[in-house]
Amino acid sequence: MKIKETIFVILALATCGIAKAQDRYFTKTGTIRFFSATDLENIEATNKIVTAVLDVKSGAIQFSAPMKAFEFKKALMQEHFNENYVESDKFPNATFKGRITNNADIKFGTPGTYDANVEGDLTIHGITKPVSTKGKLVITSANIEANTVFNVLVSDYKITIPSLVADKISKTVQINVMTKLEPLTR
Repeated sequence: MKIKETIFVILALATCGIAKAQDRYFTKTGTIRFFSATDLENIEATNKIVTAVLDVKSGAIQFSAPMKAFEFKKALMQEHFNENYVESDKFPNATFKGRITNNADIKFGTPGTYDANVEGDLTIHGITKPVSTKGKLVITSANIEANTVFNVLVSDYKITIPSLVADKISKTVQINVMTKLEPLTR
């Protein structure tokens, strides 16, 4: 009986050590939604196959979103988005590489909701621009939810809007990022 208790204690301690040592969190099912209010009609799309990785020790965070995975309510709008605006065949992914600048203020081992300041480089349509935004991290014992909303100027990414509709389409797009990151197993 003493041997079973000893093995149980060793396994319990080893499991605790593995859980505490978890430094990276990951998802392949993050969501990015973009929205633009216009006089013609609102433009919105959702992408539910966003990949994200968060390193809690360094605060490094990365996202990748395949452009063709953005789904619109209207097929013609989706076709125009991919072929004419973001040129998805030529620029297949949008990416973000950055870090949480207040990472030391976030207690990753303690469940709760934390404000996160994020800075990094957003690449869309082959153009990379610096982005700074605020977000929320919801930490549980099982995962980390990372959420943010920020705006980008379409012109910053050299996305051309046809002159026929340029006055009726918003120059700014709101981007909403929602992820649930799970521990990345080694």
